[in-house]
Amino acid sequence: MGLLFVAAAFLLIGYNLLDEYSAGKSVNRVLTALREQIPDNSTAGSSSSGSLEPDTTELPDYIVNPDMEMPAAEIEGNYYIGILDIPSLGLSLPIISEWSYPNLKIAPCHYSGSAYNGNFTIAGHNYRTHFGPIRNLSAGEQIIFTDVKGRSFVYEVRAVETLEPTAIEDMLSDEWDLTLFTCTIGGQMRVAVRCLRI
Repeated sequence: MGLLFVAAAFLLIGYNLLDEYSAGKSVNRVLTALREQIPDNSTAGSSSSGSLEPDTTELPDYIVNPDMEMPAAEIEGNYYIGILDIPSLGLSLPIISEWSYPNLKIAPCHYSGSAYNGNFTIAGHNYRTHFGPIRNLSAGEQIIFTDVKGRSFVYEVRAVETLEPTAIEDMLSDEWDLTLFTCTIGGQMRVAVRCLRI
């Protein structure tokens, strides 16, 4: 009986590792395709005369209407709203537009809120290739979200919290511009990274 339990444990570990490997490969494929679709706005504001003054004649649509839905790009049958970069962890992750358990196996997902109006919440599996490393973030580190229109939003980590899995109201606190969350190993608690836009 003991050998049966040991074999079952190894099978479960093997299944989880295969899941994580598949998720990592999927993220890399989607990132490549998404980067090809996202315009490079790093040269926005430069004119043919060589001036680097920003063009202030028209406000971006998300400033005029901060409650607008974030645009999405379709890749491999899923819709993505942008890319999340966490430089200190070496992570670049596509963000799926709608949260669901099957979507979480592919990439982190938009859970609530928006990059445009704050209270932006993103959920991810605790795979090493997804949100597993976020528990190692420290106050002061930067996180960048780039939407599919090429607009970047820079955030600074202010706190890393451990919450009960049922603490939904705490997770969706209006106090923060960006919250990333995942479960701890074993799924008993939730890790929430709280950020303010800078």
